[in-house]
Amino acid sequence: MKAGIGSLDTFPKLLLHHARARGALPAIREKDLGIWQTWTWHEFADEVRALACGLAERGLKRGEHMALVGDNRPRIYAAMCAAQCLGAIPVPLYQDAAAAEMAFPIQNAEIAHALAEDQEQVDKLLEILPKCPTLEHIYYDDPRGLRYYAQPGLEAYDALLELGRAAWRRDPAFLEAEIEKGRGEDAAAMFFTSGTTGTPKGVVLTHHALIDRARAAAEMEGLSDRDVVLAYLPPAWIGQNIFSYAQPFVTGYCICCPESAETVMTDMREIGPTYYFAPPRVLEALLTQVSIRMEDAGAVKRWLYRKFMGVARRVGGMLLDGKRVSALDRLLYWLGDLLVYGPLRNVLGMSRVRVAYTAGEAIGPDLFKFYRSLGINLKQLYGSTETSVFVCVQPNGQVKPDTVGPAVPGVELKFTPERELLIRSPGLFKEYYKNPQATLEAKDQEGWFHTGDAGYFDPDGHLKIIDRVKDVGQLADGTLFAPKYLENKLKFFPYIQEAVAFGQGRDRVCAFINIDAEAVGNWAEKRNMPYSGYVDLASRDEVYELVRECVEQVNADLAQEPEIANSQIHRFLILHKVLDADDEELTRTRKVRRGFVAQKYATLVDALYAGKQSVHVEAQVKYEDGRTGTISADLRIHDAKTFRADAAKRAA
Repeated sequence: MKAGIGSLDTFPKLLLHHARARGALPAIREKDLGIWQTWTWHEFADEVRALACGLAERGLKRGEHMALVGDNRPRIYAAMCAAQCLGAIPVPLYQDAAAAEMAFPIQNAEIAHALAEDQEQVDKLLEILPKCPTLEHIYYDDPRGLRYYAQPGLEAYDALLELGRAAWRRDPAFLEAEIEKGRGEDAAAMFFTSGTTGTPKGVVLTHHALIDRARAAAEMEGLSDRDVVLAYLPPAWIGQNIFSYAQPFVTGYCICCPESAETVMTDMREIGPTYYFAPPRVLEALLTQVSIRMEDAGAVKRWLYRKFMGVARRVGGMLLDGKRVSALDRLLYWLGDLLVYGPLRNVLGMSRVRVAYTAGEAIGPDLFKFYRSLGINLKQLYGSTETSVFVCVQPNGQVKPDTVGPAVPGVELKFTPERELLIRSPGLFKEYYKNPQATLEAKDQEGWFHTGDAGYFDPDGHLKIIDRVKDVGQLADGTLFAPKYLENKLKFFPYIQEAVAFGQGRDRVCAFINIDAEAVGNWAEKRNMPYSGYVDLASRDEVYELVRECVEQVNADLAQEPEIANSQIHRFLILHKVLDADDEELTRTRKVRRGFVAQKYATLVDALYAGKQSVHVEAQVKYEDGRTGTISADLRIHDAKTFRADAAKRAA
């Protein structure tokens, strides 16, 4: 692969290289109707060529943008590369976004061409057409339900493909010339930020930035064309795009697209990925499923699980890092692997995982240790859309639960006096599209990107991220207040799905809690506790007691950390509804919009700090079909026990 590597400076050139060098090896697989379908690199390149010629026939030109909206599918990735062949810029959009959310990116980028996966996505694009007059061509992959649609400019993917094949046969030199025009400094893709704090921004990344960072990490981990990856997260998210597009184009490994979100676990067990990525929320959900299964297990299995997980927590991570462990502990761990860890890795679909990453937001130390104790080489990764993901990675043997590792080769890091992290890297974005002011604010004249994250280096040179600079603050007594750190500790418990901590400038910390309906529902059924739905379940005394125990365990842990011991949670309430992206409470990447939530539920925040025992709330919610409704509830507020440092140690 290293031969002629300098000339392989764009993704289309890399694709043609793989078609020549490993044409018979699998490039991408898709599960359809229960059967895995495979495209070799040669077949995938042929598809991209035909599609690129078809798009050229329909008028897509160099420098223009093309929207892609759908789940992970071979044709989504083929369309991405086809647009790049012509010098156009693909813009993946979140498939679960409401129609109105798609309007801004399409307007902002003046998009004329869009590929939609199915009828649902086509309907969204048709709905916003009056707001998006530039959108002239909509291509669809799945024709089900679209037979009688007569909208001008609406065309089947297969028809576009046939048009392209005919054009390719007439003039194959045209596309070769277009691909050859491409340069590493050209824009390769545009990803819109999640809009946590305002209007989304289009992040323009070049071929060079994406390829350079993908290659640096691949060389660090020894990735090759024999690796296998599951592509199950939104293609519009830069993390998934790196693992399912940039790195396979660099290394030649195969990606696998699951049949649906509901079959991910089954599909993962079938393909056995060797390289895996999951944000903390996915790992939290998997742990919740494990906890539920153990609740349902017999007494002997529960005893074995508790016994050997104790061994795993003590020595599993040490064994993974190659550290010295006593012969007795090695024997106990081997026995545990036979009876517990091995079967559990198989259930999780991680039996063959050689390298696993987690990123997107901070992961709770306990959650992180759980997976590593099972023998899964889970490591933390730090990066962002603007940095092409790979900024810091934990090297093998140097994995810590509270850091994200040292800088990846080629990356420079430093801090401002306010502890904001600055990054200089070959993977930095080119610009925020049509937003020069935001570009200047984020990337200074010396090429340093201002991340907005607060942190510091530990004695080994590993980066430790505390929180967002704007979110890190102080309580009234000067105690460090890092809300995300507290929220992640709460979310380690399977019964807590989401948490929002408050305390900036106040005398104490209070929190909103979202229970995990599946985990708590299973817990309630085991105790013959009837309930009629989420609101009813969340209001039960027994559930409040369950959550209180979780909060107090977090407080006991916090009391042992001197810098934040006074950040223990004094009061909490369980929200009457699940925080939802459709209600603008979360971003599409499932990050809490803390400021928006605090403003929307200001009455509840005030009640927490006013010493009230209950508060009435009415909230408007948006359903999947677009309808709105109102939820009304009386929420109770509970106090939680806090600990002095010495008392916490005794309690532990």
